[in-house]
Amino acid sequence: MAQDPQATLPEAEAGAVADRFKERVYATITMIAVVVGLSVSEADATGAALTVLTTAVGLWLAALVADLQAHRMAHRRFATGREWRRMVYVTGPLLSCAVGPAVTIALAALDVMSLTAALRTAAGVGIASLFAWGLLGGLRMGGGTVLALVAGLADAVIGLSVALVKATAGH
Repeated sequence: MAQDPQATLPEAEAGAVADRFKERVYATITMIAVVVGLSVSEADATGAALTVLTTAVGLWLAALVADLQAHRMAHRRFATGREWRRMVYVTGPLLSCAVGPAVTIALAALDVMSLTAALRTAAGVGIASLFAWGLLGGLRMGGGTVLALVAGLADAVIGLSVALVKATAGH
């Protein structure tokens, strides 16, 4: 029987993987709010694409600056090359969270679907990905299928709640 490769990660690597996952969840929830807000706005495809991309870049830069400041406070020195690479690796999902919405917005710009449908599709994909990540996390914890489904549903409910609050509150 093959052993789970993640189960044997050294503590530092496991910490980076956990931190990266946290950023992925945070970025997904944030992007759900952004695309739902855009779907109830008067934005065109260009404005929506710029909003999604600047949100992702802004989140990434904010996280990177915060990580660098936290490192200086904790270690009383600047980050080394290896520490920089870890920070970029961990914060990468803050940039990649824009890919799905950018693709659906591009489809809207090509008249494959309306912009509203594209943005709602991006929100739905975000909610589905939260479910999938919750399910995977539940399975990896070894609690069984039922608990993994509960974890996935809990994460999806959080994403859906963000979307509903954003939709009802407006942009």
